[in-house]
Amino acid sequence: LAAFASGSWPRQIEPPPLEQAMRLLLRILINAAALWAAVHFVGGIHFTGSAAGLLGVALVFGILNAIVRPILFFFSLPLLVITLGLFTFVLNAIVLLLTSALSSRLGLGFSVDGFGAAFWGAIVISIVSMLLSIFLHDSRGDARD
Repeated sequence: LAAFASGSWPRQIEPPPLEQAMRLLLRILINAAALWAAVHFVGGIHFTGSAAGLLGVALVFGILNAIVRPILFFFSLPLLVITLGLFTFVLNAIVLLLTSALSSRLGLGFSVDGFGAAFWGAIVISIVSMLLSIFLHDSRGDARD
């Protein structure tokens, strides 16, 4: 009863470190596939590098999504409420532009020509990431059953 009152119940079990590493690797691969789709389907998004470079861009994109996007989300909360969440597309485009700037500085060969390309690229990346995440989650669930 004391454990329940202290808020430590139910205790969440952390996945093993190997499983956490595999999830991180899977997220990077999904980001890389989504970025690849954006490069091929959206004019104004360019990549001139190797597969390893694309994984580097995906890592940069993931780090910016994890660190910068929540900060942007917090400061734009009134706009998100007024637009019923549609301003999220603008935030995603800003993160993609930041990814382009940082990737260019790191010499990874990824660039976005402007806000329009970033906006449409962010939509493509969101759709591809969502579909791959659902597909991979379903296939892992079937393997466990």
